[in-house]
Amino acid sequence: MQAVKGFACEHGTKTAYKALSIQLAAELPYLPKHYLVDIRKQVTAQFVKRFKRSRIPKYGALNKGFTEQEVAAFFRAIDSPKFHLLFSYQAQMGLRIGEAIRINLKDIRFESRELVVKTEKAMTLDTLLIPAPLFKQTLDYIQANGREIEKASGFLFFKEYGKSRTIEPHLDEGYVRNQFRRFAEAARLDEVYDQSEESRPNRAVRRLHRLTTHSLRHYAITRFSEQNNGNVLLTSKFARHLKPDTTMGYIHVNRKALYAGIDSAFQIGQAVSLKARVSEPS
Repeated sequence: MQAVKGFACEHGTKTAYKALSIQLAAELPYLPKHYLVDIRKQVTAQFVKRFKRSRIPKYGALNKGFTEQEVAAFFRAIDSPKFHLLFSYQAQMGLRIGEAIRINLKDIRFESRELVVKTEKAMTLDTLLIPAPLFKQTLDYIQANGREIEKASGFLFFKEYGKSRTIEPHLDEGYVRNQFRRFAEAARLDEVYDQSEESRPNRAVRRLHRLTTHSLRHYAITRFSEQNNGNVLLTSKFARHLKPDTTMGYIHVNRKALYAGIDSAFQIGQAVSLKARVSEPS
């Protein structure tokens, strides 16, 4: 219980969390049952208070992926070869932002044009074929930035001087997300659809943007699905999801195609014609 109090005094910082984690790992095995029950109640209460409030669902009718027109406008607004290549890996291969920023020379099989990906959530190693134009773009980028890549221990998306607080030689996620927002605003694609109530006390409310770096992954998965006649199992393999059900949340159907499908399935066109005939004066 002292660990929990100490953690609260630090206002939830990463340093405090590490200290709390170490203390809990050492003390939990020896705490009486009623203490464990009390800790669980406190954690559950905080979770409900902060994260179970009414809010717009993460996925649903709202399309958080790029359309073809939007993705074209977004890439036209990018003024950096580094970020153009980084976001291309997301838009063409469906990489998560954490996977994209960690691409290293040793992960690329130049002979077979494959990328070895350490899938974050499934904790597996996967290989994906790099599309030929993207592979050519990658080779040109490596040739132009060889010295910086070598200094960054082989990471393609090396850290820009003074642009990161982390010790890793590659770009950090926060900086990349800020750059994404800058390009989205330049392309006039920045759209706020809601605000999050999951902020800590005394913190400003966080705005929820429809398009984020993860929207590029949505776009890649949807595009792959369309090019493969909606094959969910194959698309799930491409997305590197453990379950096809997860993939369905990423596939967005064009609204025009959706409405045409509804018309076809439920014969709305026939109903409209019948209504017109019934409404005619006798």
